[in-house]
Formats: sequence, structure tokens, C-alpha cells
Amino acid sequence: MPQIPLHYIDLRTFCYATEDQKRVEQALRTLLPEEFEIDRAESEGHYGDRILVLSARVEKADDVRHVLSRLADLERFDELIDELDERVTENTELFLRFDKQAAFEGAVRLGDGITFRAKVEAYPAKKEQAVENARAVLERLRDRE
Repeated sequence: MPQIPLHYIDLRTFCYATEDQKRVEQALRTLLPEEFEIDRAESEGHYGDRILVLSARVEKADDVRHVLSRLADLERFDELIDELDERVTENTELFLRFDKQAAFEGAVRLGDGITFRAKVEAYPAKKEQAVENARAVLERLRDRE
């Protein structure tokens, strides 16, 4: 198994018309390496309100390690490991959601606001193998502390 069996990590959040774009970007940057490029796309809500989609794809191994290192401080880490079967899809993707307000304050906590999607390496590309690889990554991260 490779050192980090993840092909990439996608992070995404929305900045609604009632939110400050710089603060939402700061929240997303809590998970990203310094100076990492954030993509922006404008969208429109149901009632015509502006929604800015902020996203980043992390592909380089050192950058992936950085994002994963930010997860080390998660409360309920063991619960997260126990829930992997529900958080990994048949397409070998690991999904997490983080609290946007906590991230703005520099903390990483499970909640709503920031979506984390990681493509887990799995050979063969089966959910069961992806769950085991994701478990190995998270357990290594937990045991490093």
C-alpha cells in the first residue's frame, strides 16, 4: 500500500450573499497548505441570489499530507474511523464535512459548510478495499499523535 493511498482531495464550500467572501476563503484555507490556489465559480440560488463556489483540488503528496495533518485534531476521531463504511462510496471516494464557522476560527471539526472528498486508491477498485485503505491512513494519522 502506498504511503498515502489517496489520488487527490477536493475541498469545496459556498459563499452565500449574506457571507463575507474573505472570511469564507479564510475558513477553507484552514485546511489547505499556505498560498494554495482556490478556484472560484459564480452560481445563482433559487431566488436569483449570488452564490460563490470556492474549491481546491489537492493532488501533490506533500499537499495531501498537509490536509490530512489538519484532520489529526478532530474530536471523535475514533467515531470517524468506525463510520468509514458509510463515508466511502462504491466509487472509492471518502466524504467528510467540516464546520465552516469552526474552520474560520482555525479549528477543524466535523459539521456543515466545507465538503471534503478524497479519491481513495484501491486495487481492485472495490469499496471494501477503499475502506481498508482509508482506515489505514486515518489510523496512522491518529497513532502519530
